[in-house]
This record gives sequence, C-alpha cells and structure tokens, in this order.
Amino acid sequence: MSTNLLNETINNLKNAIPNSKNKLSRFYLYFLYFLTFAIIGWILETLFSFYSLGYFTKRGFLFGPLCPIYGWGALILIIFFSTYRKHNFKLFIYAAIIFSILEYFVSFAMEALFSLKWWDYTNEFMNLNGRISIFYSFAWGIIAILFINLIYPFFKKKINILLSKIPYSIQIFAIYILGIIYLTDNILSFIKYLI
Repeated sequence: MSTNLLNETINNLKNAIPNSKNKLSRFYLYFLYFLTFAIIGWILETLFSFYSLGYFTKRGFLFGPLCPIYGWGALILIIFFSTYRKHNFKLFIYAAIIFSILEYFVSFAMEALFSLKWWDYTNEFMNLNGRISIFYSFAWGIIAILFINLIYPFFKKKINILLSKIPYSIQIFAIYILGIIYLTDNILSFIKYLI
C-alpha cells in the first residue's frame, strides 16, 4: 500500500511540474490576446489623440497603457465572430450592431458610475445621445473585417511563435504577474474615479 501511495505521489509531482511541451489553456491565451489588443488600442487612441490635439493626453480609464474596451472587443471578435471569416458582409453588419451596443452600454455605465464622459459624439452626424454615431458604427464593421481576416491571424501566429520559445513555467508565472498588475490597476483606477 505504501508503494502505491509513493508511486501516486511521484506521478502527481511529475504532472504538476510543467515542461516545455505544455501549452497554455484557452483561458490564458485569451488573457494574452486581451492584454495585447488592449495595449494596441491604447497606442492607437493615444496616437489619434496626439494627431487631433497636437499634444499627448492620457487615454483610457486605467493608469497603465491599456484600453480594456479594445481588449474585450478583440475577445468578442475572436470567440464569437471568427466563424464569419469568409462572410465579410455578415461580419460587418453583426459587428457594427454589437459593438455599437457595447460602446453605448460602456459609455452609459462609465458615466453612471463616475459622472465622466470618456468620449462624446454629440457633434457627429447621426449620433445617439453622443454615445455612438453612424460613423463609428460603420468603423466597427470595417475594423471587424480587418481584425478577423488580417490582424488576429497575424498576432496569433506571432504570439504562438513567441510562446514556443518560452518555457511553460515562465509563461504561467508571467501571466499571473500580468494578471495581478492588471487587477491592481483596475482597483486603483476605480478608487481614483470613485473618490
């Protein structure tokens, strides 16, 4: 009986120790995609703001260089819209509708929670309460087509290549550290805007 217990313990330890053949779970990959596209969204927002205003402004809700709405948008596209890769018209229509609803809801929620507006389309043609506009709805449809057909496959390939060169244990450690940093940033940002 003690031999069986010893063998079972050794097998459990072997299974617990990660090796380079292990791959990240889908959840961890989604988290990496979320961070990647939240950072890219922040960069694009910052560049657009700099171009429009002529000077640097801090973009987004968080302290760090992340715009989570872009990360969530990317995950929605990856999880729910990847099947429309060869159906660009459907992808355009669905994305324009879904992301306009998401943008409206996020704008409303942020204003209700913090009494602040992070964007205002009041002066845009065909806007709804300044929260969404026909131009940006159209843009979300175009972005979805570009994202599903070009951007996501490119970054998926690059992330997979990068992960293949990093030991699994380091990948997991880095994901936990990034998760803690992201969670801390959210908590501190909520406190900042609520107080």
